[in-house]
Amino acid sequence: MDFTGKHVTVAGLGVSGIPAARVLHDLGADVTVVNDGDDERARAQAAELEVWAARRRSGAEGADGSDRAGLTVRLGDGDTLPEGTDLVVTTPGWRPDKPLFQAAAAAGVEIWGDVELAWRLRGADAAPWLAVTGTNGKTTTVQMLASILEAAGLRTAAVGNIGVSLLDVVLGDTPYDVLAVELSSYQLHWAPSLRAHSAAVLNLAPDHLDWHGSMAAYAADKGRIYEGNTVACVYNVADPATEDLVREADVEEGCRAIGFTLGPPGLSQLGVVDGILVDRAFVPNRQKQAQELAEVSDVQPSAPHNIANALAAAALARAFGVPPTAVRDGLRAFRPDAHRIAHVADVDGVSYVDDSKATNTHAAQASLAAYESIVWIAGGLAKGATFDELVTASAGRLRGAVLLGADRELIREALARHAPDVPVVDLDRTDTGAMAAAVQEAARLAERGDTVLLAPACASMDMFVNYNARGDAFAAAVRDLAPGPATGGN
Repeated sequence: MDFTGKHVTVAGLGVSGIPAARVLHDLGADVTVVNDGDDERARAQAAELEVWAARRRSGAEGADGSDRAGLTVRLGDGDTLPEGTDLVVTTPGWRPDKPLFQAAAAAGVEIWGDVELAWRLRGADAAPWLAVTGTNGKTTTVQMLASILEAAGLRTAAVGNIGVSLLDVVLGDTPYDVLAVELSSYQLHWAPSLRAHSAAVLNLAPDHLDWHGSMAAYAADKGRIYEGNTVACVYNVADPATEDLVREADVEEGCRAIGFTLGPPGLSQLGVVDGILVDRAFVPNRQKQAQELAEVSDVQPSAPHNIANALAAAALARAFGVPPTAVRDGLRAFRPDAHRIAHVADVDGVSYVDDSKATNTHAAQASLAAYESIVWIAGGLAKGATFDELVTASAGRLRGAVLLGADRELIREALARHAPDVPVVDLDRTDTGAMAAAVQEAARLAERGDTVLLAPACASMDMFVNYNARGDAFAAAVRDLAPGPATGGN
């Protein structure tokens, strides 16, 4: 693909926009980066990028950056399409209804995401992609998949929405046999050419509807991951909407629908029998046989939704021809990132668990289902969510609830409707110190044998930089509960 002399507009700076701008510049394109913000961070990024481009063009590390031909950055105006644009490459967070994109569509200008750019730039002998999306569990599943692939002796990397740039990997010097790729609905929306070897949609629940406009549009973008698959489309038997997406997908001849379930598997499914993860899909006689892959205890933590993640990862690995022993060894070696159902400590007979990553109701419900008696810490930015279904499903497990954050009132009202006997502490504060107060209140409500669970069901940005900072605040508050050492950790 020849970009020489093409005028390419990159929409947005940041972890996706900057690598895209650099790659396009090196390919000979005349690049204009547009960005909504004009704050100190954006100005620093713009200056660094322009100096990099000037040095690149001059070939002299000592260049002062004055020669900025070929790459410019326009801050504070992300709505206007630069004149003469031949292609727009957008970062994932930019909504489809932006005036910039409307102008591009009206002018007949194609719009790609960074994933689409990476897909088109990969070489003829590039590593195939095993792709994962879903409302929840994407990162964990991709990391599990990478661990399994590594256990099979394959050269692989966990990339994409997980924080590792696909562009850097696709154009880098490291050879790979296969890539484990996490894709968000944002990325899939702008990736029309993507054709994975195999792909999985883990689950579907309302999320990011402000960006997509409707649940139907959100599901349709998730379903793009199946388009053109060559070997397997992996779906969640417990979530019929994921199977519907498989039925609607236009795949290569011979591509199979493979289900995963927490119960005994049917034909062409992976599932669980007597505490054993088994494969009834990639075996010679699936009508009569099932292949043992691993024990439930090999998956840590062994919460139901994490077992489902493991089954999805195993299905993708098996679709790629990975042997059963590698599935077992990879799952045994895997440990989740911090803030994903992470046991922090036991204090006075109470277990404290950090699932700050549970930023929506679907994830929080899965987290709550893993424990029997819970003091629940929740709240933050609801992103338009409702909480009735979550509270109804979890009411029988709640010893108490401690609420904080901007939209805590929505959760309190749902608790009043569906769990009126559950004690609720409503913390009317949104400063970062509120988490310490929340943990103290939760400790007061908890009894020996209970679990204090941070599963906010909300985004964190009302009080914290991100969910990591929220989880760190929770863990620090737990450690401050008792003067002596507490057991546990990530």
